[in-house]
Amino acid sequence: MIETSLWEDQDVGDLSRVRKSILPQRGDGWAEIARRELPDLAEADAVARLQSWNLHVYMRASMRTCGPGNPVLPSDVIFVEPPLAPA
Repeated sequence: MIETSLWEDQDVGDLSRVRKSILPQRGDGWAEIARRELPDLAEADAVARLQSWNLHVYMRASMRTCGPGNPVLPSDVIFVEPPLAPA
């Protein structure tokens, strides 16, 4: 039996705010997404922020290099804003 009291104690009122994200367009890399989604920042700063907000993509092992920073895939969910602060 699942313990439901854990859920009852949670405040679910904060679930209405969703962190802004996109699906990449064909051929998108970090720089293209940065220019389009964070136009007010210098490209290098925007790319660094995107990568830090999307470690699930950035740190995925690349089949070519076996290191971080592999290309963005069209199926990747890319967050374009920082994690939401707790209320």
